[in-house]
Amino acid sequence: MTLILPKDYQPSLTIRDTEAAIVFIRETFQDKIAEKLNVQRMSAPMFVEKSTGLNDNLNGVERPVSFDMKAMPKDTIEVVHSLAKWKRLALKRYGFGMHEGLYTNMNAIRRDEDLDNFHSIYVDQWDWEKVIAKNERNLDTLKSTVKQIFKAIKETEKEVAARYPSSTYRLPSDVTFITTQELEDRWPDLTPDEREDKIAKEKKAVFLMKIGDKLKRSGKPHDGRAPDYDDWQLNGDLLFWYEPLQCKLEISSMGIRVSEESLRTQLKKAHAEERAALPFHKMLLNGELPYTIGGGIGQSRLCMLLLGKAHIGEVQASIWPPKIIEECEAAGIQML
Repeated sequence: MTLILPKDYQPSLTIRDTEAAIVFIRETFQDKIAEKLNVQRMSAPMFVEKSTGLNDNLNGVERPVSFDMKAMPKDTIEVVHSLAKWKRLALKRYGFGMHEGLYTNMNAIRRDEDLDNFHSIYVDQWDWEKVIAKNERNLDTLKSTVKQIFKAIKETEKEVAARYPSSTYRLPSDVTFITTQELEDRWPDLTPDEREDKIAKEKKAVFLMKIGDKLKRSGKPHDGRAPDYDDWQLNGDLLFWYEPLQCKLEISSMGIRVSEESLRTQLKKAHAEERAALPFHKMLLNGELPYTIGGGIGQSRLCMLLLGKAHIGEVQASIWPPKIIEECEAAGIQML
């Protein structure tokens, strides 16, 4: 996506008021999501050892920021892309029981991110994970969890609107569920991004399911997904139509996590079977990890959405090329 500069954009909050609103949104939402999902706040690492296989490989081409440390000179340390696999291991290590879970304030660096209104090299999100039974690995569990997250967002929106009535972007009242294959069947000649924009504009809030496996017509995945955390048949993205920029805005990527069987299948499809030898993957294949559901919810993106901001740089401090800063400032966008 290229940079979108809305015409006649005028922020309704000053930078200082925006910062106060960000604190309010984050504190309000995380309390609601903790209650609705039965998840507990836990500390999380900013970096992991490469040899553990715990880092998120995203689409498999993004380079993690890596370094060595004086005390462990032979090991490569990587700044996390996300905590998708770490959380599942943590649930086992910390003794979480059935239908209990955790959430963290996750900070990451994605150096290869393509920058636009929604994407920064700095990622801040609530990463969450909870234990489920094997027989709960189904679409009903996925959909009911999405509805709880959507409800938490709507309740947060109500409280933000009460405090900042002229600065809150109003969201739809319901979320629609649809699969990537249904989108391809409906709009076979459009790109995946164009399909997402179409369905988001039509339905206003959409949970797009089954991301990662090849589609029937194109023979390509709708979008890339690492093969070793989400089950490609039981995952999805939560999208909102964002009127200020006339495009979809993704707030969350989540899913039911791979079982032993789906991990083997997906590693084979991704030509990544060598990962089965990594410590995390060996534990999973040996049945030593709990069955879980989890995901990430963008903190800055949620603030951007609820406050009607035109650029993520208005709600987070990051680094931007001079040209982007100049174009944003010329359009009235106040970067932090």
